[in-house]
Amino acid sequence: MSIPLPARPVIYEINTQLWLRELTRQYGRPVTLADVPAAAWDQLAGFRFDAVWLMGVWQRSAYGPKVDLEDPERRQQFDAVLPDWTPEDVIGSPYAVRCYEVEPALGGREGLAAARAELAQRGMSLILDFTPNHVARDHAWVNTRPEYFIHGSAEELVAAPEAFFAAGQNVFAHARDPNFPPWRDVAQLDVFHPGLRAAAIETLRDIAAQCDGVRCTSAMLVVNEVFARNWGDRAGRWPEGEYWREVLSAVRAAHPEVCFIAEVYWGMEWELLQQGFDLSYDKWLYDRLVHETAERVRGHLMADAGYQDRLVRFLENHAEPRAAAVFPASRALAVAIAAYTLPGAKLFHQGQFEGYATRVPAALSRRPDEPADRALGAFYRRLALALQSPPLRNGLWRLCALSGWPDNYSYNNLVAWCWQAGDERRVIVVNLSPYTCQARVQLPWPELAGQNWVLHDIMEDRLFEHAGDEILNMGLFVELAPWGRHFFAFR
Repeated sequence: MSIPLPARPVIYEINTQLWLRELTRQYGRPVTLADVPAAAWDQLAGFRFDAVWLMGVWQRSAYGPKVDLEDPERRQQFDAVLPDWTPEDVIGSPYAVRCYEVEPALGGREGLAAARAELAQRGMSLILDFTPNHVARDHAWVNTRPEYFIHGSAEELVAAPEAFFAAGQNVFAHARDPNFPPWRDVAQLDVFHPGLRAAAIETLRDIAAQCDGVRCTSAMLVVNEVFARNWGDRAGRWPEGEYWREVLSAVRAAHPEVCFIAEVYWGMEWELLQQGFDLSYDKWLYDRLVHETAERVRGHLMADAGYQDRLVRFLENHAEPRAAAVFPASRALAVAIAAYTLPGAKLFHQGQFEGYATRVPAALSRRPDEPADRALGAFYRRLALALQSPPLRNGLWRLCALSGWPDNYSYNNLVAWCWQAGDERRVIVVNLSPYTCQARVQLPWPELAGQNWVLHDIMEDRLFEHAGDEILNMGLFVELAPWGRHFFAFR
């Protein structure tokens, strides 16, 4: 049963291997995707997520654990994260895909279908991964379709063994992001090769038949200009069309209801949306919340509203540090309100609600024991439910202007926006600074005139009363403590 993703979906990412291992320990029996206890699905449904992203279901490279165990830096990373780790905990990267079939130990294709049915029964969609740039070095294509790959020479293999590997009579390049060392468990695909593109379409059609959404890893790496810059003369002839335009249009012909999500960096969000993606990561917002000022965040939100609605807002995912490790407790709630009450999709990550601070490498199947932050969990539960209100679901969003006084410019440390659907209104104001700040928030609702209004702060369960005429003439007065926030419902 297919459950298409709605507009502005709320998505929850799960590390599938880790999750099933923990459920196995919790229930005292082997748990696969085929027989996850109903209580576990019900717990997810209780947050009213629209979709669950089961990260890492595909069969992984047998080389992955070997590469990790032989790498001193990786071993040190494992030591820091999980001091009592054993080789059995090391399962390799989920993005070194040996075969796009569900790992048998996870329940295989039938188990995934059972999990999808359980999600659908609770009104939730299923999202899976696709990695366009590379496959595992033990993928069948390495032997059967060597023309699908970027090649090297025997001399290069000797000179740079970290960048190349031999298989049969061929030397292949390990895949890479130009900003990082080569990934030694994977082989670089030649995305300019027409046969590879046809094979990718076939693979992605099969994935799309098993889910409702596909999250595409490092989607910008296969853009023609990026790929040519990264691989130069090693790549095949520059194709007439872009990889994503060709691949996504072909897959959509068979599966028009599937949502395609681009993991994208380097400011290429708009480019990937133009090439056919439905949604794109908003890494810019994340970076600005981490490193920059409220003014920079506000400038980011001045982009076209239609564009904003196609961005995926997040504070963490498996590729980023834990939010609890990045944002001190004093800031955590403010940035959460800021990130997740904006237009577009919202991405939450397994362990984020509990306040876990340790980012577990995806190559490990076990995490350290950490105490759950119950207060943070209650906050996130309330926030997740508040995101389901009609204004944030299908209402009109506007960025609000702010003003201050001749001797008080602290309003520059605030950001504010509002939502409206029919008679329901929401106003969000966040202080992104360590200072107490005041501001007047300009609201676009002339119908406020002539009445008093009660503003219910949903997250704090506090009430404020304001005169509508004052709000319209002078702006809604707010005073926020350092990293303070308001999430108002008007009535």
